[in-house]
Amino acid sequence: MDIIVQWLLLTVAVGAGWAAGRWGRSGKARRKQIEDESSLRDRLQFLFTNYSDQAVENFVESLPVNKDTVSLHLSIGAHFRNKGETDRATLIHQNLLARPDLPPRYSPQVTYELAMDYQAAGLLDRSESLLQQLLGSKDYSLKASTQLIDLYQQEREWEKARQVASSLSRGLPDPKFKKQIAYLTCELARDALRHDDRWTVQNLLKAALSHDKTCVRATFIQAEVQGRHGNHREVTGAFLRVFDQNPSFGPEAIDRLMKYEREHGDISKLGKRLRKLYETWPSTSLLLALVEIVEHNEGRPAAIDFLREELEIRPSVKGLLRLVEMAGYEKGMTTDEGRLVARIGHLILANRPVYRCDNCGFSGQQLHWLCPSCKQWETIKPIQGVEAE
Repeated sequence: MDIIVQWLLLTVAVGAGWAAGRWGRSGKARRKQIEDESSLRDRLQFLFTNYSDQAVENFVESLPVNKDTVSLHLSIGAHFRNKGETDRATLIHQNLLARPDLPPRYSPQVTYELAMDYQAAGLLDRSESLLQQLLGSKDYSLKASTQLIDLYQQEREWEKARQVASSLSRGLPDPKFKKQIAYLTCELARDALRHDDRWTVQNLLKAALSHDKTCVRATFIQAEVQGRHGNHREVTGAFLRVFDQNPSFGPEAIDRLMKYEREHGDISKLGKRLRKLYETWPSTSLLLALVEIVEHNEGRPAAIDFLREELEIRPSVKGLLRLVEMAGYEKGMTTDEGRLVARIGHLILANRPVYRCDNCGFSGQQLHWLCPSCKQWETIKPIQGVEAE
């Protein structure tokens, strides 16, 4: 009995609001209001939160399907999906799609919503099938393609994602698609590198850079390939090219370069080139690399003086910790104060994020080429500032 009463109240409330809008405005304004899903969602939120789900379900089942009520069905389905009740959202959209009285022009929209239900429920194969059906749709081709790429990236189906992105780029000459294709191609190159297929790796990296010449990931992989084959000069050149591609990744390139040179090369030869880079793109990683080279070539006192002078101009916590460490060893002792400064400094840095996404603000201590949050490529970069670079 309670359910019937709730259903009647819900019907009256929605019906009253609909009638007021229908008879209080012109036909054109009425259609715009009914089809504005976000507006409907806001207006129905009160009803969703004040009546039982069973009452809402009964109302949906009894609600006719026509051009004026489709958006109402879709709003209710989206509400359930946003609440995490994907089963109920799926049922609403499945029933709506199966209704013979559904106006044909709404079929792509309902199909897209059902695909989103499946994706939210983890039924990626079903979502993929529906999204592929929409690739030829005039109104939903772009949305379907974008969701397909996200789905394939989630499944690590890099080649499928690249094919869809390539189709998009031909119709929409947007630079972001070029970058996306470049990074998807890099993922394929990484797979080939795991199988030691050098010829395929080289061709894929060449293709990636042809799509986006600033693709830092491709350059890092090139450096790795050259390093595996003992081409030391090419490794150095690749890492230093990163500053021409995207200086934001300069610190990452320097850290990798110094690690490689310590193991295979001679860091003393890098001094002049790194000083020139530091004058243009100063960073803590570059400074510490230069300090190491000065210490190697001229001794620790010269390195301490150089580091102290630079920290006066461009202070950083990592630079300060390095100065405390070097000064303590140079004096043949480590004071209690020095140890305390070092301990506090390391604690400050221990839990600090090292990388941050320029697009959504996601941060962490690991470099992700594809942001786990906003799903954009090459937006996560080393953080700049006193406690970072």
